[in-house]
Amino acid sequence: YEEQPISSKGIWNSVEYRSLEGFVYAITPFNFTSIAGNLPTAPALMGNTVLWKPARTSLLSSYYLQKMFEEAGLPPGVINFITGNSAEITRQVFTNPAFAGVHFTGSTPVFNSMWTAVGENLNNYNGYPRLVGETGGKDFIIAHPSADGQAVATAIIRGAFEYQGQKCSAASRIYLPESIWAEIKDGLIQEVDDIAMGDVRDFRNFMGAVIDKAAFDKITGYIDRARESEDSEIVAGGTYDGSKGYFIRPTIVLAKKPDVECMCDEIFGPVVTVYVYPDAKWSETLKLVDQTGEYALTGAVFSRDRAAVLEANRALRFAAGNYYINDKPTGAVVGQQPFGGARASRTNDQSGSKMNLVRWVSARTMKETFVPPTSYGYPFMGEE
Repeated sequence: YEEQPISSKGIWNSVEYRSLEGFVYAITPFNFTSIAGNLPTAPALMGNTVLWKPARTSLLSSYYLQKMFEEAGLPPGVINFITGNSAEITRQVFTNPAFAGVHFTGSTPVFNSMWTAVGENLNNYNGYPRLVGETGGKDFIIAHPSADGQAVATAIIRGAFEYQGQKCSAASRIYLPESIWAEIKDGLIQEVDDIAMGDVRDFRNFMGAVIDKAAFDKITGYIDRARESEDSEIVAGGTYDGSKGYFIRPTIVLAKKPDVECMCDEIFGPVVTVYVYPDAKWSETLKLVDQTGEYALTGAVFSRDRAAVLEANRALRFAAGNYYINDKPTGAVVGQQPFGGARASRTNDQSGSKMNLVRWVSARTMKETFVPPTSYGYPFMGEE
């Protein structure tokens, strides 16, 4: 409310920030409990009633979050926790005249289908709904020949394999100059092969299982096709076991061409693909990074040459909503790196910042005149 319009002499101009006229539908993913906490509460903080539908595979943790909200004093009926058939719930929501907005994190195809459904029902709503979504990613790391090789290797491992790569921000495609690849290849492969996996309650394990059988089948399908392709080679990992839990070893695929399947598709698992480029082709490779795929969520540039960093900043301006220099492309902190993306990755409303919150209010401008005019004539209309 500190941001108010200018008031001239005799006039008081102000802006009121109202809640949306209707309810907000919050759809949360399995992979970040904090996102499950954020998506329904951000609209609620701005005065809205929220219908919260958590992911099927995170019902229990989401339920406990709801109970914590209630214990902390959240009034009944503000955030309404609902479970059930996702398609049927969504159909009911999108045909309700009071639907005022959706706060979504999930896949690009699902969000696209929601946008289509909202468009088909547009004439039935009381107003134009707000559509806020974070969707897919195919996040990159690109290293300049001047980069610190060990820093790049660490960023690849942490960025690609933390939480089994089940992050929209996970490093998934890597562009390395020949000199850096030659420097880090053997050590990187050894480190990846040594990664401990198992029960996540044992903190000595760096990785656990992927979320469910559907994810396991999808990810292992990419691994199998990469193994069979003439255009790629598995240089680390590539094994998996679904007999007890859904465990997939962290996998590095070496791409012989920059447009192989694993360099373009979102895999959402512990698979990272490396493309090695000639040291002299830095500028051309920046264009390749920008033009590969439909996504623009996160990305990272490694270089100790400031001119190269500035060139990358310009070339990759629209390639990522969260952009990191000499750091992995994951781990955004609320208030420090507001999270967003563009293209097919997000509506770029930057969660963790004011930019997201203002999406959940409807402003009303008010002008109060202290001495109203009593004649229709204006001074310039008088005789000279």
